[in-house]
Amino acid sequence: MSVSVDPGVERESPRAGTPPLAGRRHPARWVAGAVALAVVGAAVASLAQNRAMSWPVVASYVLSGQILSGLWLTIWLTAVVTALGFLGGILVAAMRLSANPVLQWIGWAYVWFFRSVPVLVQLLFWFNIGYLYPSLSSAISAMTAAVLGLTLHEAALAGEIVRGGILAVDPGQLEAGTALGLSKIRIFRRVVLPQAMRSIVPAAGNLLIGTLKGTSMVSVIAVSDLLYSAQFIYNRTYEIVPLLAVATLWYLIVTSVLSVAQYYIERYFARGARRALPPTPWQRLRALVRRHP
Repeated sequence: MSVSVDPGVERESPRAGTPPLAGRRHPARWVAGAVALAVVGAAVASLAQNRAMSWPVVASYVLSGQILSGLWLTIWLTAVVTALGFLGGILVAAMRLSANPVLQWIGWAYVWFFRSVPVLVQLLFWFNIGYLYPSLSSAISAMTAAVLGLTLHEAALAGEIVRGGILAVDPGQLEAGTALGLSKIRIFRRVVLPQAMRSIVPAAGNLLIGTLKGTSMVSVIAVSDLLYSAQFIYNRTYEIVPLLAVATLWYLIVTSVLSVAQYYIERYFARGARRALPPTPWQRLRALVRRHP
């Protein structure tokens, strides 16, 4: 039988010393978790015990100079492309949100074109731009083609992320800022941007990780990134799978670091939106240990 509560009357807090209600037990969840853990464990054990993986070879190359040089180039390329891409994305978002129909159309056309053409095609186009303009053949190196191709694609995606974040802010916030006599720049900096970042940061983090993995495509134009370095070594030693495992291991490490940074940045911008911030992984682990001593 349901009991109606007068909205004007506050609920009484539970009496001190009252034990909390016991939740329902869900044995199926534990069974499903155990099965999933067993499958993952079997897969890991299979890889660990497979002699064809040649783990000593993996260990000997994981910190080799050529691999670390390729890793550094991958990280550098990711940072440069992300920075330039978001600068371009802010410009594209401003054009799409502009009241000028010409700028709106140009912004839309830019996003439509660079989101439609695969990144690999763009890289190959810029690498072979000398075919159309011979005077640029000496100016557009493989690295320049990589930065251009990845940045132009990144700017189109970043522009939509920034535009979506700004549109997610309640228009009433702008009206309130205007009523308080704040300038447009201050409204954007103190009112719009902090709220827009709650929507921008998760998507931007995913885009950053996608960019890190997307840099592997520059290996097709002979840019010595992490994958190209691994390919260069296994073309000489014929240890294909172990060298691919080395590249995979470094991609996993860097992606994990970026994921942790993204989590804490999201947590930072969640302030004010929630009364209590979401717990950190360490706090969740301590709570789990206390719950199941």
